[in-house]
Amino acid sequence: MILKYAITDPKFYGSKPYSLKESVCKTLLEFSPDFICLRDKSTHRYEDLAESFLSLKPLFERTRFFLHTDIELAIRLNADGIHLPSGKISCVEKAARKGLRVIVSTHSLKEIEEAQRAGAYGVTYGPVFDTPGKGPAVGLEKLKEIRGKISLNIFALGGIVSQDHIEAVESAGADGFASIRYFATQGK
Repeated sequence: MILKYAITDPKFYGSKPYSLKESVCKTLLEFSPDFICLRDKSTHRYEDLAESFLSLKPLFERTRFFLHTDIELAIRLNADGIHLPSGKISCVEKAARKGLRVIVSTHSLKEIEEAQRAGAYGVTYGPVFDTPGKGPAVGLEKLKEIRGKISLNIFALGGIVSQDHIEAVESAGADGFASIRYFATQGK
């Protein structure tokens, strides 16, 4: 069974602690994702959002709760893991030593290999399908090719908005899929 990784975005989840918590709770109830990441690059109140987000953790023990980029905050608030951008691969080892699962955003085999050597739990790779503002899609063939060269978990990312997309990335060898829009817009 393919792993599900929900990623939040203020456009769909809000930027206030209560609205975020309410929206995240709906996603958790509807989809039971294996992982969920609080991603909000525009807020000045990320810690407040993180506290609200992580207050749901005891209610959804099956889901692993990740914060985005801030390793020290993830440790202090007892998050399960951290999602790092590709420019922070050098921080993977530190986060893993602190007991966090680490997923790194990657866009090339070189970045994936660096994340693997550093001890990452997994990587997101993409965009696999066309995604607004993310450049050209890498496609399913490239995903298959990379899957054959690495051993860590690979989550297909980018443009995954339907069950057909999920089945396609699973057939291409992805361990999981990560998405903002799939979880934020399905059944709503």
